[in-house]
Amino acid sequence: MYFVSYERMPQRIAKLIHNHITERNRFLVVTHQNPDGDAIGSVSAMTQWLKSIGKDITIFCVTSIPQNLMFLTHADEISHSHDVWKQPYDAIILLDSGDLTYAGVHELIPLHQPETPIINIDHHQSNQNYGLLNFVFHHASSATEVLYYFFEFNDIEITVPIATSLFTGLVTDTTNFSNLGTSKKALHIASSLVKKGAQLKLVRKYILQDKTFCTLKLWGIVLNRLAIHEKTNTAYTYITQEDLKTCGTTDEEIEGVSNLLNHLNEGKAAFVFKERSTGEIKVSMRTTCDDIDLAKIAQQFGGGGHKKAAGFSVAGPIATAIEDVMEKIQNKMS
Repeated sequence: MYFVSYERMPQRIAKLIHNHITERNRFLVVTHQNPDGDAIGSVSAMTQWLKSIGKDITIFCVTSIPQNLMFLTHADEISHSHDVWKQPYDAIILLDSGDLTYAGVHELIPLHQPETPIINIDHHQSNQNYGLLNFVFHHASSATEVLYYFFEFNDIEITVPIATSLFTGLVTDTTNFSNLGTSKKALHIASSLVKKGAQLKLVRKYILQDKTFCTLKLWGIVLNRLAIHEKTNTAYTYITQEDLKTCGTTDEEIEGVSNLLNHLNEGKAAFVFKERSTGEIKVSMRTTCDDIDLAKIAQQFGGGGHKKAAGFSVAGPIATAIEDVMEKIQNKMS
């Protein structure tokens, strides 16, 4: 098993992955459940390259794709059917997934593909290096930044559609180059992608200007509930399924609330509790405090992510979830 970081030789791992792919033919490309722009941007860019060299590709995500991401090349080819796992593959390429549970495939792989090698390309601090080949940059802003390095190390041409896909991931995971993941390298790569023809108008239209009237009504309800939990000095709010029905919105349209709360100048962190249709509560966390590691908090609940942005899921109901989570994190927030 291999592991790559900035301190070692990433080119070596990139070459190993490149050779592994070029010497084989049939691949399953997978990203995490409830995907964002970085997840689909990574899938889109990787699939474009694989198809350009004549590979047989199947793309899978366990949940549906947000409508605003369907403009990306090959996004409309992503399958949600478990039947695709019954086919033989030469390798599974997992993108933007810190672990198999986060990807939603922890049961599918041992059941249907126990012997299939995994190529793990990611940037999450909590990544478990679960692949045969692991190309993981913990300090990268996004999975698309990691994929950019992979293309660069292997002299792979970045076409206009690939540049657009990679740029989408950068914009998404840096919150339009405003959060703490916005490094000099991320900005340099963004500039390079623009020079290569990344379609900024499309990204602006579907990523930055994707809020509907109903979405903003929902945000109004959520922001009105915003409160500070005194014992943890944490800002929090919540979203219920009833809220979605009242505003005529979907789960897809609640994404972004956590990033918005990251602009707060009060509280050590911001938590958003989101009730899923299953009754499960998804918790998204953001912070700008240097002494708080949200990835470690997420891992406490079986989740993962980065030091400044992470998430996990707990059982409902939502009131109980808020109380239990706040009680369990008190010692980590003090």
